[in-house]
Amino acid sequence: MAFEGLSEKLSGAFKRLRNKGKLSESDVKEAMREVRLALLEADVNYKVAKEFTSKVTERAIGSDVMESLTPAQMVIKIVNEELTALMGSETARLEFASKPPTVIMMCGLQGSGKTTHSGKLALMLKNQNHRPLLVACDVYRPAAIEQLKVVGSKAGVSVFEIGQDKPVKIAREAIKHAKDYGNDIVILDTAGRLHIDQELMNELKELKAEVNPNEILLVIDSMTGQDAVNVAKSFNELLEISGVIVTKLDGDTRGGAALSVKAVTGCPIKFAGTGEKLEDLEQFHPDRMASRILGMGDVLTLIEQAEEKLDEKKAEEVAKKMMQNKMDFNDLLDQFRQIKKMGPLKGILSKLPGLGNKLDNVDINDRALDWTEAIILSMTPAERAKPDLINPSRKRRIAAGSGRSVEEVNRILKQLRDMQKMMRQFNSKSKKKRAMRMPPGMDNMMGGGGFPGF
Repeated sequence: MAFEGLSEKLSGAFKRLRNKGKLSESDVKEAMREVRLALLEADVNYKVAKEFTSKVTERAIGSDVMESLTPAQMVIKIVNEELTALMGSETARLEFASKPPTVIMMCGLQGSGKTTHSGKLALMLKNQNHRPLLVACDVYRPAAIEQLKVVGSKAGVSVFEIGQDKPVKIAREAIKHAKDYGNDIVILDTAGRLHIDQELMNELKELKAEVNPNEILLVIDSMTGQDAVNVAKSFNELLEISGVIVTKLDGDTRGGAALSVKAVTGCPIKFAGTGEKLEDLEQFHPDRMASRILGMGDVLTLIEQAEEKLDEKKAEEVAKKMMQNKMDFNDLLDQFRQIKKMGPLKGILSKLPGLGNKLDNVDINDRALDWTEAIILSMTPAERAKPDLINPSRKRRIAAGSGRSVEEVNRILKQLRDMQKMMRQFNSKSKKKRAMRMPPGMDNMMGGGGFPGF
C-alpha cells in the first residue's frame, strides 16, 4: 500500500520519542531530522519536506509540549495536524453548476489513467443519483474512443462521440446533447500528452475557453513521484486546474506526489484511485490520509465503504442468526462475498487503527477467500445447512470438488464451530447478566428463557 515505507520510518522515529519520557529540544530536532529523511525518501519535494519539519519543530519545542505529561503524544498530534494541513486541511469536493449540466474537463499525461478514471468518476457520480455523460475528446490516441466506450459500458454510463472531429466541436455538441437528454454532468476525456506538448496544451486552452468547465481535474500517477508534481505545476500554470486525481495509491508507491502537490501547486487532491476496478475511487480526505500515514487507521472511510457496498438486510439477517446460534455455511458464504465487495483484504485491514504499519511484511492472500468459497460451493445444500452431516468421506468429496485439501476443509469446519462456540458463550453470559437483574424467581416464571425476544 502507499506510504508503507514512510509510515514505518515515522513509526520508528516516534517510538524513540516515546521511550524518552521527558523530551529535550535536541530530542525533538533529532526526531525531525529522521522525519525529514523519511519524507525525502518518500519522494516528497525537498522544499515541502524542509518547511514541514520546520513548522513541526517550532510548535513541538514550545512550553505546552515540553512540560506536558505525554510530550511524545503531543508531538505526534502536531505531526498529524501539519500533515493534514500539508494535504489541504479540508476535503475538497466537486463544484456543481447552478444550472446543469456541470462540465468536468479531465486532463493529464498519456498513461496516467485518465480515461479509466473518467469512467470511475462517472460511476461514482452515477451512484450518487447523477446522470453523467462521458465524452470522447481524445481523437489522437489509437482506440481511445473504443476504450472509453468499454469503460462507459462497464460503468453503465452513456458515451458521446462523433469520431475524429475537432475536440472543441465534440465538446460543444456533447453539452447540447446533455441538455436535450437530461444529463446533469458532462465529463470530457481529453487527449493525453506524452510530455508538455505546447500545441496540444493550446488545444486544451481553446477547449477551456469554449466550454468554460466547472471543474478541470488533472490525473497524475503517484508512482512517478516528483515528476507528477512538476506535471501538475505545468498544467496549473496553463489551465488553472481546480483539482487533482491521484492514481495508484494502492500500489507500492512512495506517495510523495500526494504529499507535495497541494503545497507546490495550491490545487487540492479531490479523489484517489485505489485499485484497478471501476469502483476503486475514493473521495480524498486529508485528515484521514494523515491518520493512515501515522498508523492510526481510517475507520470513517471503512464505515463509508461498508455502508455503500454491503447489503444491510443480509447483514442484519446474519447477525440475528449469529445471536440465535443458527449460523451455517450459507451465512458464512454470504459474509465472504460481502467482504470481497469492499476490496483487497490488506486495504481493509490497513484502515484499522494500529494495524497499518504492521501489515508491511505480512503476506495477505486474497485468493484465500476464493478458495474458501470454492470449498463451500462444493458442499450439497444439505451439508451447508447442517455442517454436522459432513463425515470423512464427504470431506474427501468436497476437497476433490473444490481442488483443495481435506486439511483446508477441516479448517473451515473448525472456523464455523469456533464461531458457534463463541456465540454460545456470549449468549450464556448475556442470559446470566439478565438473570441477575431480574427479581428472584422471575426467570423461573418465564420458563428459564427470560423475556420474549431476549
